[in-house]
Amino acid sequence: MLRPDSTHVLVASERRIDSELLFFTHKSVNDSCGENHRYSSSNHLEVEVDLKELASCASDISSERNLDLEYVSYVHQSKKTSDRTMQMTWDSLDDPENPKNWTRAWKWTATPLSSSMAAPALSNISEELQINSAMHTNLVLSIFVLAYCFGPFVSSPCAEIWGRKHIVQYGNLAFLLFNTACGFARTETELIAFRFLAGLGGSATVGIGSAVLSDCWGAENRGQAMSIYQLAPVMGPALAPIVGGFIAQYTTWRWIFWSISIFSIVIQLIAFAALPETYAPRILQLKAQRLRQKLGNPYFRTELEDCTLRQLLGISLTRPWRLLATQPIIQVMALYQAFNFGMLYLIISSLPKLWEETYGMSKSMASLNYLALVGSLIGAQCCGPLTDAIHRRLRKRYGFGDGKGLPEFRIPLMVPATGISAAGIFIFGFSAQAKLHWIVPDIGIALFGGGSMVSYLCIQMYMVDTYTRYAASASAASAFLRSLAAFVFPLFAPYLFQRLHYDLGCAVLGSIAVGLGIPAPILLYFYGPRLRKCSSYAAGE
Repeated sequence: MLRPDSTHVLVASERRIDSELLFFTHKSVNDSCGENHRYSSSNHLEVEVDLKELASCASDISSERNLDLEYVSYVHQSKKTSDRTMQMTWDSLDDPENPKNWTRAWKWTATPLSSSMAAPALSNISEELQINSAMHTNLVLSIFVLAYCFGPFVSSPCAEIWGRKHIVQYGNLAFLLFNTACGFARTETELIAFRFLAGLGGSATVGIGSAVLSDCWGAENRGQAMSIYQLAPVMGPALAPIVGGFIAQYTTWRWIFWSISIFSIVIQLIAFAALPETYAPRILQLKAQRLRQKLGNPYFRTELEDCTLRQLLGISLTRPWRLLATQPIIQVMALYQAFNFGMLYLIISSLPKLWEETYGMSKSMASLNYLALVGSLIGAQCCGPLTDAIHRRLRKRYGFGDGKGLPEFRIPLMVPATGISAAGIFIFGFSAQAKLHWIVPDIGIALFGGGSMVSYLCIQMYMVDTYTRYAASASAASAFLRSLAAFVFPLFAPYLFQRLHYDLGCAVLGSIAVGLGIPAPILLYFYGPRLRKCSSYAAGE
């Protein structure tokens, strides 16, 4: 029988004692902030403990602390410390509280409409608020995504301390308040300020969304999960400008923001009622708190509670910046992702002028051309199953077990996707300059949107697979460059097409896309494993 002064973790996952023998897994308890080093085969020892000895030990503990064997991870004191702690882990591999064991329906319950809805109404806004500069007009659209540069650097690290649920809820609440305020703006400065603050609130989901998928889904199903998750962000830029165009033509641009707020209230009420917590360390922390209250035992602890709040904030708030500064994988992928995202917002901001001035369409009819962005939706829904199929085939080819594989297995689809998006941007530019039938530029937009979305999802899945535990921080790091590009590109769009016209301007953009999008995935496919081995963030995932 284990002596109380030994350095072990005693795990009893049975809720009642029966005639079977229980196994106890020995662990070494590290004195640093919450890291346990597990021993297996040559490193770890499984010891059979006689049932009577276990029952006697449990009876003593139960009578002393009113303990009920619900689930105990009992950590005996280390020679370097004087207190005993009981470190919480999952009851078993099938613990229903573990998000990866949830039913598919409940996972989907956990899993940028407003960023583009104002695009068709930019001329109305400029006229009423007396905005005379084209750059300032586009700033009304793009200032929202500028907030996405900075918001995730706070919200994503906080989600790795306090969990995903409350950060998302409070972020959505902030978005709701400031988006409503946009409808009451009387000056250009007020509108831009409220748009920026609304973007800060809305940015909470930018990094946390991918992290929730990492919490709930294994690598073998993550592609399909990511494609379904992207339905709302993809449909937003396609459908929102259409709604915004009809609102701007038949009512007032202020109802664009108020209609978003009404919709957001409904979503917010559903989120407060049904959104579950998915971050495993936070779930275990809440479980430890319940047991401390229920049993009157102060020794139940988790790794999040082994550090002070100041230490946790110091580490977490700087982690996205450190990832962006030190991880070549994030730097390369974020740069290409940023360029694609910037081109998307450049096209969105330039479409009203193209359709209304060049093609002579009304505001409501011009907004229907945003349906071409449904190509992004098609790309997203094709990407998930295809990447999962490629992942399974490469796992089988290289002899990996079920559910296991390399993050680089997410990359191959990026190469053809880059070719498709580049072809789309060429078709759009040359057909718009030649004033061909409106369907031709729309086909180009659809191809560009589909290819860009496939590349975007491949990059997101690759980073989630590489930095599983720190997926929120990795997403925040990549979102910085992506959102910065989405802010800057629309500002120079009028000058780009005025100087170079649609054909040459799009030719330049398409050539840069090919120059970035073809070599990057090929290099990372072959050298990514070596880079991951050098990373303290990717190692041990």
